[in-house]
Amino acid sequence: MKQDLKARSRRPQTNRNCPKIVWNPASRYKILLEINNAIVNQTSQENLFRSMAREIRKIINYDRFSINIYEPDSNSLSWFAMAEGILVEGMDDVSRSLDKGPVARAVVTSRQPLIIPDMSQYGHWHTIRLMMAAGLRATMAFPLIIRDQVVGSLHFSFKEPPGMLDELAQFLVELSGQVALAVDNMLSHLKLISLNASLEQQKRYLLKQVAPQHNPDNFYYSSPAMREIMRQVEIIADSDASVLITGETGTGKDCIARYLHYLSGRRDHLFVKVNCPALSPSLFESELFGHVKGAFTGASCKRVGRFEMADGGTIFLDEIAELPMPLQAKLLHVLHDQRFERVGDSRPVDVNFRVIAASNNDLQMAIREKTFRSDLFYRLNTVSFHLPPLRERVEEIEPLVRHLTQAQAESIRRAPPFFSREVMDLLKQHSWPGNVRELKNIISRLIIVFSGKTVTRRDLEPLLNLQQGEICSPLPTLDEMERAHLIKVLSLTKGVVGGKHGAAAILDVPKSTLQYRLRIHGINPHKFTQ
Repeated sequence: MKQDLKARSRRPQTNRNCPKIVWNPASRYKILLEINNAIVNQTSQENLFRSMAREIRKIINYDRFSINIYEPDSNSLSWFAMAEGILVEGMDDVSRSLDKGPVARAVVTSRQPLIIPDMSQYGHWHTIRLMMAAGLRATMAFPLIIRDQVVGSLHFSFKEPPGMLDELAQFLVELSGQVALAVDNMLSHLKLISLNASLEQQKRYLLKQVAPQHNPDNFYYSSPAMREIMRQVEIIADSDASVLITGETGTGKDCIARYLHYLSGRRDHLFVKVNCPALSPSLFESELFGHVKGAFTGASCKRVGRFEMADGGTIFLDEIAELPMPLQAKLLHVLHDQRFERVGDSRPVDVNFRVIAASNNDLQMAIREKTFRSDLFYRLNTVSFHLPPLRERVEEIEPLVRHLTQAQAESIRRAPPFFSREVMDLLKQHSWPGNVRELKNIISRLIIVFSGKTVTRRDLEPLLNLQQGEICSPLPTLDEMERAHLIKVLSLTKGVVGGKHGAAAILDVPKSTLQYRLRIHGINPHKFTQ
């Protein structure tokens, strides 16, 4: 029977699906080379598939040509591109489980070709019935294998069984290896493009944390003490000297660090902040140095650490004094060598970063109390800045208030409030334990509540925790103040939101915006109608 088949295959064929070639090694090699030359420069998934379909049709009169991609993690199939030729209704879904593609499943699981010259014998398969309903009668499928992994399947279907079946199948086995390589290369290329796009997006997002809010045009200061500090900052910004910034909470250590980075030649690379008190000792190395897949339980993929992210840029170690002594020693080695090993990997990673550290503690005292390493202090303290608290630069308060009020009012599109001399004097008398951060918060609340109005001493005293020299109850949050103000306005309008005399008109905001804020705060305007 086998000899008979071979004999018949040598006779002239009239079947329209008969290949247009002579099946010998030289001709097969030439055809494969021509197909490779046609697809090698394709840069998109769709173009690669269409180029394949076009070249293969020159030698095989198929009626349907398709490529499946197999995803082992989800045990599913997806089309590499929309099939060429006859479309089969109900089978051309974007993605489906492997069980719903019995032909593909057979070649993926067996890793062997499947040749069906008469599909009527497989009518119990749902997809075969769909293909037959579309007029197809024969199909051939081949596994796509690369590096001993099945990446998908290659399919040819016909209205009439093709002639020279054995020779055609042998050629398509060879072709499937070439298709597997092209498909795998394209998928890897697309994954790399996607990864690069994702990394670029992350980079842009992180760079936005530095600019524009920390660029020279938006960084405001006026006191002699701060002007001298900023003069020194501009002098050393473009060097790679490590910098230590000290000062109370809220004095602007974070801002100075970002400002240094923005002025430096490293501005086009990342500014990576490390909040030292938040570092868990058990995850310290993984967080800062990264880890490889499988390094420990739960390490399902490679992770890039903070130091590697800061390569070419700046790493900011905030509240460095809160780092436990054993971790300080590990940190010191990295700062000295600018080299580390990822957790679970023995290969060293070289990095080039600038280090800026900050602390609101007295590090000299911490050294005496043996809670901070002296060698780490000297490594960080090449250049140091101490930011004076706001109470020591009283002359800066009034211009700073006016600058912050204008800037924040513009950012939220509200009219700035007005400050009387009495109020300005009160602001200067306050001790500002939270420094500039506290001042910004106070101004934000005043803008929300007293937009376009004059702020009085009575309005300001509760916010400063001053009432006849005694500490009042805790300051209300911005949300609490906004909610209280909305309730006050709705009480005045008896629950009317829109219209000429409604709450939206009084607050000078669109009705839709006010309705959204009311929903956020859980306020029902109908309760104020009486």
